[in-house]
Amino acid sequence: MSLISFFAQLLRDPRGQIAVWIGTLGAAWVYAPLFLIIFVETGIVVMPFLPGDSLLFTAGIFAADGGGLNILVLVLLMSAAAILGNTSNYWIGRKLGGAIISSGKIKALTPERVQRSQNLLDRYGMLAVVLTRFLPFIRTIAPFLAGVGQMHFGKFSLFNAIGGVAWVLLFSLLGYFFGNIPVVQSHFELVIVAILLLSLLPTIIGVIRARFKKKADKC
Repeated sequence: MSLISFFAQLLRDPRGQIAVWIGTLGAAWVYAPLFLIIFVETGIVVMPFLPGDSLLFTAGIFAADGGGLNILVLVLLMSAAAILGNTSNYWIGRKLGGAIISSGKIKALTPERVQRSQNLLDRYGMLAVVLTRFLPFIRTIAPFLAGVGQMHFGKFSLFNAIGGVAWVLLFSLLGYFFGNIPVVQSHFELVIVAILLLSLLPTIIGVIRARFKKKADKC
C-alpha cells in the first residue's frame, strides 16, 4: 500500500484502520502508530492533511468498553505527541522557515493558509497557539509561523502544552463517552465526515471572508 493510499484509508475509515492495528500489532503497540501520526500532523509543516481530530475520536472509542486501549494512557501519550510535534514545528520554522517559505515548494503553505495563521497569531498572540489546535491545516502551520516570527519559546511552550492537552482531551473523551452510542455506531462514517466538516468550517469561513475583503478593497 502506498503512503497516499494509507492516508486516504485512514481518513476514510479510522475505525477499521485502528482495528487492523490492534489485530496485527496487539493493543499495547497501537499507541505507536497513533503517536507517530499525531506527532507528524502537528510537527511537520508539509503534513497538515492527516486526520488528527477523527483519529483521536476513534481511538477514544477503542478505549471504552474493553476496546483494547486505555483512556489515561491514550490521553497522556497523544498529548505528548501533540506537544512535541508543535515544538518540532516551531524550531523548523525558527531555523529554516524563511528559506522554506521563499522557496515556494511546499504546497501546504498556500498564501491563504499562511495569512490566516498569521492573522490569528497577530490578533490573539500566545492564545492563538491554543486556538489553532482546533483548526485543521492551520494547527500545522501556526507553530511553524510562530517559529518564523521568533515567538518567545518559553511562553510558546506553555500555551503549546495547554492547547495540546485540551485538544487531545476534547476529541478522545468525545469518542470515549459518546462513540459507542448506537446511533453513532450505526452512522459512524457520517459522524467522521461531520467532525471533519465542523473542524474545517472556521478555516473555510476565514478564507471566504478574506477573499471577499480582498475584492472589496480592490473596488
